[in-house]
Amino acid sequence: MHVLVVHNRYSSAQPSGENNVVDQEVALLRAAGHRVGVFERRSDDIAALSLRGKAAVPLLVPWNPAVRAELAARLRAERPDVVHVHNVFPLLSPAVLAACADAGVPVVATLHNYTQVCPPGTLQRDGRPCSECVGSTPLPAVRHGCYRGSKLATVPLAVSLAVNRRRWWSGVERFFCISAAQRDVLVRAGMPAERLAVKHNFVPDPAPDARRLGAGEHLLYLGRLAEAKGVRMLMAAWDEIAAGGGAGVPLVIAGAGPLEGEVTAWAAGRDDVRHVGLYDPEQCRRAIAKSVAVVAPSTWLEAFGLVVVEAMAAGVPAVAAGHGAFVELVDDGVTGLLHRPGEPASLAACLRRVTAEQDRNGEMGRAARRRYEQGFSPTVGLKRLVDGYRTAIAGRTGGGDGPPPGEDKSTGSPRASRASRDGDSR
Repeated sequence: MHVLVVHNRYSSAQPSGENNVVDQEVALLRAAGHRVGVFERRSDDIAALSLRGKAAVPLLVPWNPAVRAELAARLRAERPDVVHVHNVFPLLSPAVLAACADAGVPVVATLHNYTQVCPPGTLQRDGRPCSECVGSTPLPAVRHGCYRGSKLATVPLAVSLAVNRRRWWSGVERFFCISAAQRDVLVRAGMPAERLAVKHNFVPDPAPDARRLGAGEHLLYLGRLAEAKGVRMLMAAWDEIAAGGGAGVPLVIAGAGPLEGEVTAWAAGRDDVRHVGLYDPEQCRRAIAKSVAVVAPSTWLEAFGLVVVEAMAAGVPAVAAGHGAFVELVDDGVTGLLHRPGEPASLAACLRRVTAEQDRNGEMGRAARRRYEQGFSPTVGLKRLVDGYRTAIAGRTGGGDGPPPGEDKSTGSPRASRASRDGDSR
């Protein structure tokens, strides 16, 4: 199969699970013998633009005509079987969908967050769940300045959501939701249920020496240092634990983000906390393998929770918030523990329990590893990807139960042409 992946890479200054997912899926498909191209932009490139170029970026968020022309030309030249869209903000824009229609190539899109129904994609405002824009206009997001606390910065996202909603819903043959919890939210918001399939992210199987062998040396928070990730709540819970005599192991916080200064000041001079900054992938794997548990206390409704699955792969239980995708990823008391969302005392209780009950912790780690093998391994991930592609291709061409479009029924060899439809205009 010939796949073209479309992605706007997030800034390298922040850890990005989405960038990791895209890279891992591309590598997985190529290793399986599929031909995979990449059409991408990088948010890092914005810094090198002229002042005029930087000023123009918000105007291109809803629609980038140059991207449409460039991508359509590449699609006509290469004729991939399917295009897989990930993130299009801020440099690609939904113009990529028009390019695919221009060239008559079917599209699948992974929904990594909630940007289809919420301009910042978090379903959260001021640290609390928010659904004001869900199923309606995105004007409340502008009024509240939901993206980066700025009304002006929120406008391009709100405009893009408003003017491109129908284009997304009609121009994508198959949406990959990364959890059933996310799919439920999107269906309630009015997205076409028949096009929404659950495809959990996979993570690579760590080498045996990157799996936990003993009881673990620390509790680990690995992720962006932001309010929505529950970082302030984690600090409050850890202070409660420290006041009661401690957990017996230190808390390691690895990551960067808007709360980095606050976390650094809080951890300074303490021997029960280590703020280690950003880890590279190998450091992440080693830190997870040495963990008593991985902590994921997000206050927003996570659409997935990659670090939880990475912990499962290493045989490490997770302590996670009991909402969003975590409810389907973590079997409470079996593969990890779920705390009451937004409650530091409940998080503190779970952290005490996961460190105090060593035998039970070991059992949960082994159960987590089995859960990974059954649902989140590369083998499972590859099958779900290819099945989704074949469904999208068949839907675009009106295919049925035969071989995927692009193959001759008798020989399985590529056909010379592919059905296409008229491109849309804007």
